[in-house]
Amino acid sequence: MNEYKKKQALEYHANGRPGKIEVVSSKPTSTQRDLSMAYSPGVAEPCLEIAANPEDVYKYTAKGNLVAVISNGTAVLGLGNIGPEASKPVMEGKGVLFKIFADIDVFDIEIDSTKIDDFVATVKAISPTFGGINLEDIKAPECFEIEKRLKEELKIPIMHDDQHGTAIITGSALLNALEISKKNISDVRVVFNGAGASAISCARLYLQLGVKSENLLMCDSTGVIYEGREEFDVQKQFFARKTSARTLTDALKGADVFVGLSKGNIVSQEMIKSMAPNAIVFALANPDPEISYDDAVAAREDIILATGRSDYPNQVNNVLGFPFIFRGALDVRATCINEEMKLAAVYAIADLAKQNVPELVNMAYNKVNLQFGKDYIIPKPLDPRLITSVAPAVAKAAMDSGVALNPIEDMELYKEELLRRMGNDNKLMDRVTNRAKTNPKRVVFAEADNYKILKAAQVVYNDGIATPILLGNEHKIREICNEHQINLNGLTIIDPRSEEEEARINHFGEMLYEKRKRRGLTLYEARQLMRSRNYFGAMLVHTGEGDALISGLTRKYPDTVRPALQVIGIRDDVKRVAGLYIIVTKNGPVFFSDTTVNFDPTTEELVDITILTAEAVSNLNITPKVALLSYSNFGSSEGPDAIKMREVARILHQKMPNLIVDGEVQANFALNNQMLQEQFPFSHLVNNKVNTLIFPNLAAGNISYKLMQELGGSEAIGPLLLGMKKPVHVLQLGSSVREIVNMVTLAVVDAQAHT
Repeated sequence: MNEYKKKQALEYHANGRPGKIEVVSSKPTSTQRDLSMAYSPGVAEPCLEIAANPEDVYKYTAKGNLVAVISNGTAVLGLGNIGPEASKPVMEGKGVLFKIFADIDVFDIEIDSTKIDDFVATVKAISPTFGGINLEDIKAPECFEIEKRLKEELKIPIMHDDQHGTAIITGSALLNALEISKKNISDVRVVFNGAGASAISCARLYLQLGVKSENLLMCDSTGVIYEGREEFDVQKQFFARKTSARTLTDALKGADVFVGLSKGNIVSQEMIKSMAPNAIVFALANPDPEISYDDAVAAREDIILATGRSDYPNQVNNVLGFPFIFRGALDVRATCINEEMKLAAVYAIADLAKQNVPELVNMAYNKVNLQFGKDYIIPKPLDPRLITSVAPAVAKAAMDSGVALNPIEDMELYKEELLRRMGNDNKLMDRVTNRAKTNPKRVVFAEADNYKILKAAQVVYNDGIATPILLGNEHKIREICNEHQINLNGLTIIDPRSEEEEARINHFGEMLYEKRKRRGLTLYEARQLMRSRNYFGAMLVHTGEGDALISGLTRKYPDTVRPALQVIGIRDDVKRVAGLYIIVTKNGPVFFSDTTVNFDPTTEELVDITILTAEAVSNLNITPKVALLSYSNFGSSEGPDAIKMREVARILHQKMPNLIVDGEVQANFALNNQMLQEQFPFSHLVNNKVNTLIFPNLAAGNISYKLMQELGGSEAIGPLLLGMKKPVHVLQLGSSVREIVNMVTLAVVDAQAHT
C-alpha cells in the first residue's frame, strides 16, 4: 500500500470516535422509568424467567442476533502472526460487514493465546453470551482442531470463515464454470497451490461436490504433496497423491482447474497455456493474483477466470457467504453449521448467478446486461437478492438435517421479513460508487485552493471515481499539497487569472456575451466574469472540456448556482431547477426536495419539482414513492399550503398515472404505513414504503433535512441540483472530505446519465 493509502486508512480508523463500532441501545432510555426497566429493578424479571427456562434467553436478550468474531491474531489477512491487539481492526471490520449485509450484531473478541486448549476453554467460557461464533484469522493447523472441538462441545452455529467462506464461494464458482465449459465434475483434474486452512477446506468441499480424490493435486511452498514425501501435517497428508509431478508447473500440465490460494505472480502464461481446453483459473491471492488478469486472458481466449479483486469479473469475496449463512442459522436457532448447510449455501449462490440480474445490480456496476457466462459465474457482492437466496437455503438445510430448534413455518413470509429487516436500500453509496468507477468522468473543482477539496480530489482520483480538473492558483495549490502530503501528480491545474489562460478567457467571455448580451451584460463584463472560477468552471463543462462542476464549499449557494444557470442553463423541458438531499437512514435512503432553491413554489412549480425529483431517484434505480407533505391530511385543513399540495397530487395523478404519489399528508403518516392504512386506507401510498418527500416550501424542506442530519444522526448527501443541462452540484458550506467525495461520486453518475 502506498503512503497515501496508508495515511488514508489510518485517518479512517482514527478520526472521530476511534475504531469502527459502538454499542447502541435498542430500547428507549430517555426517562428514569426507561432506565429502571433497562436495569434495576425491572431487569430482574427477565432474569428470573431465564433462570426458570434458559431458552428464554433468546426471548429477552440479544443473544439470538449476536455473533462473536473471535481471533488470536495468528494469521491475519496476509500479515501473518501479528497478535491479538493488531487483529482487532480486522475483527471490527468483520463485524461491520455482518451488520451491513445481514443485520447481525457482533462483539469482536481477541484472545491472547496460541494454545489450542486455552483458546477452546476461553471460547467455551464466554459462549453463553452469543448466538453464534465466527472464528477468524487463526493459523493452520491449530484452526482445524479448534473448530472441530468447539463444534463438538457447543450447540450454537460455529464456523471458521477462513476455511469455509472461500470454499463455499469458489465451490459455487466451480459448479457454474464447469457448466459453462461443459465439463463433468467427476472427470476434471484440479490443482491447488497453497495448503493452508482455506485451500484445505476448499479441496475437501470440492471432493464433496464430486471431484475424484485421485484427480486432485495440492502444492505447498515446497512443491506437490505426493505419497512418500516427508510430511508431518496430517491435514496435508490427506492430500498426498501417487504422482510423478513435483512442481506446480508439472501439476498444471493438462489440468482443468487451478485454484490459487498462495501468493502473487507465481503462475506464468506458459503454465496457463499448458492446461486443458476451457481452463478454469481461480487466482485468489490478494492484492496480486497468482497470475494477473491481463496476462491470464492474453494467454488463452477460452479461460474462465476468477480473482479476489473487485476491479475484474468474477470476484471471489467471502461476503457473498458468511453474513447470510449465519443469518439463516441464527433465524432457525441451529445448533451448528453442518455440511448440509454449507452445501445449501454453495448451490444457492450458484443458482443466483443463473437468474436474471436485476437492473439495480447492472446499474451498480454500470453494465448493460450482466448474464450467466464466463465473466459472470458468481453473483456480485452488492446483489440485494443474496440475503433472500442464501439465508433461506441455509435455514431450510438446517431444518431438513434436524439441527433447527426454531423451524420456520412459512419460508416466503421469512423472505419478506428479511427484506423488511434490511430496508429497501441500505447500500446506495456502495452501488453508486461502483457505477461511477466503471466510467469515470472529468469533474471540475472550482475551489481547488482548499485542503478539503484537494484531499477529496486525491481520493476520487486514486479510487478511480473521477478525473479532477483543479481551478485555482497553482502555486497555492501545490503549497497546500506539500503541507498535507497530497499527491496530485498527473492532474490538470488551471488558473483562470493567469496569463496562460488569456486566450481562453477571451473566447469564453465572447460565448457568455452571446448568451447574455440582451440581459444587460457587456463583452468586457463577460470577460471579467470568466476570471471567476465558478463562471470559468461552468464554461468548461458547457464546452465539453469537463463533465461536471463541483463548487460551494466556501461560497453562498446563490453565488455558485447563478453562474451555472447563466452559462450552462436549465434543460429545455423544465422551467425550474430544484435542490435534492439524500438522507441515508438505517432502512435506506429518503429523498428530500426542494431543500435549497425555490422559496415558495407555485402548484405548477411543485409539479415540475416532483417530476424532476422522481426522475433523479429513478436514475439511481430506486422506484420513487412520493409523499406530498403538509400540516394536514387529505383535506383536513383549507390553508393555502395544504390546498397547494392537494392540487399537486391531483395534477400528478392525471399527468403521471404510473408515479406512486399522494398528498397532502403529514410526515408521520407518510412514513408510518400502518398508521396511514388505519386512517387513510384509500391513499395511493398504502403498502408503498415512502422514500421521497416533497415539501411545500423551502423553509420546510431546509429545516427538515437539517434536523434529520443533526438530531436524527442521519448522513445527508447533497444538495444535488436538478434540472440543469449538464451536471452542477453545490456543496454545503464547510462540507467534510467524505461529503465532498459523495457529491463527486453522484456527479459522475449524473454525468454518465447525461452522455
